[in-house]
Amino acid sequence: MRRTLRPGLLSCAVLAAAFAFGASAQEQPASPGSDTLTASGTQARPASDGNAKEAAAESGADAGGIPDFPARDGGDMDAFAMTGDIEALEPYKLVRSLQFVQDAVVKGDHSAMEMQRFLLGVIESRLRSADQRVFDDPRNVDAALIYAMSGGNPETLDLLAVRDKFGNFDNEVVTVLRAYLNGRAAKTKSSLIEVVEVYKNSEIGPYLILMAANVLAATNDATDALELFDWARLSAPGTLVEEAALRRSLFVAARKNLVDEALRYAQLYARRFINSPYAGQYADLLVDLVVINYGKVGDDRLDEILSFMDRPRKREVYLRIARKAVISGLRDLAVFASGEAEALAGPGDKAPQALADLYAGMARIPTDGVDGVLAGLNAVPERQLSGRDRALRAAAQIIATEVLRKPDPNSLTQAFSPNVLAMDPEDGTGSSSSAEGENGNAEVSATAAGGSGIDEETAAADEIFRGFVSDRKQTLERIDKLLEGGEEDKGS
Repeated sequence: MRRTLRPGLLSCAVLAAAFAFGASAQEQPASPGSDTLTASGTQARPASDGNAKEAAAESGADAGGIPDFPARDGGDMDAFAMTGDIEALEPYKLVRSLQFVQDAVVKGDHSAMEMQRFLLGVIESRLRSADQRVFDDPRNVDAALIYAMSGGNPETLDLLAVRDKFGNFDNEVVTVLRAYLNGRAAKTKSSLIEVVEVYKNSEIGPYLILMAANVLAATNDATDALELFDWARLSAPGTLVEEAALRRSLFVAARKNLVDEALRYAQLYARRFINSPYAGQYADLLVDLVVINYGKVGDDRLDEILSFMDRPRKREVYLRIARKAVISGLRDLAVFASGEAEALAGPGDKAPQALADLYAGMARIPTDGVDGVLAGLNAVPERQLSGRDRALRAAAQIIATEVLRKPDPNSLTQAFSPNVLAMDPEDGTGSSSSAEGENGNAEVSATAAGGSGIDEETAAADEIFRGFVSDRKQTLERIDKLLEGGEEDKGS
């Protein structure tokens, strides 16, 4: 059972990271003659923890590394007293503690988020003030690169590259990394792949592999991207690297309609990182996958994936599926997911119960008994709905009301047009000439004599029809505006 975290107290992960500072200060420098290749191109002893950690090198919004976490009430990190002088510690020791904290975060220890933010600031300050002799130790070179790929300030890497007078930093690595962090990775795709081949077994290897996989995914090279994502997560199990690689793998596989692979990644993520702060993105990807490919997924496979979630998370996923299914017009899936969410709601879960009733009611609008469905929609408490769900309910109420509305008898009038009758269905030419040839001028004159009456009747019918179409168009526009308002609320 997960431990309960109280505000104002530091978790075990944070305390362990704090004590790591004091302990690491007593470590001896690396001995020569080791066999791990580093970014400086020399040999160095691997770090004692033996694990490479991750940078959130994501495409799009994550292109600059791990996004900032929201601040939490849990103590002032600046006032936190730690053993020893932090600023005097070697950069690689500070980065080692950062990796420990980041791994704790994705495993569910959200109280470590503030420590992560604090450590990023400390490491930036240490790197910017470091003497160039500090980077004679290849571990500190690797630490600077890992910091940049772990959500650090890209400008710090730029500064270190400019100050590098002794060639401690591999220019090729720095070039591709700076290009990636500045959104120009596609231009250095081939160079990045070459760098990965050289450094794949080093401390920075998993980070570079993840970067390369993101670049390939952005260029629609799904097969190679998935292979690199697998490589990255297997190189750094249990870390932020694995979490990001699994989440990105799910996105790429789903986008390429590789349903079986996507389901496998979804299940792996649910087993290992369901408590991650990024699990909300995972849930959105899973919902899209299920709704679009429900025929292939099926109830059993979905239940197998959700079995790794606790009751509230499972209920939330079913509610999201129900909502998306309603909007997509998948009635059976919407009814099923709403029923599952309702079954998972407890006696005090009023908001989830209201949402389940709303989505189930919307799914039943096209069926018999619309009167009862409309009454059920009206009975859903508005205070239990978000802004976008209130807009969705309003749209459903309009549709249900239109279904129940009695048709205008005038709208059922079938008018005929003399212009239509005058067209020959075979060749599109006027039929008056053939009529004249077959029946003589007398019939043509008779038709012309009655034409004025037909025109008046046609004009009246057309006017009624245009009014009917205009009314329905306005109704659809009202629904569209309601839905657009709901999407804006979602984005905010």
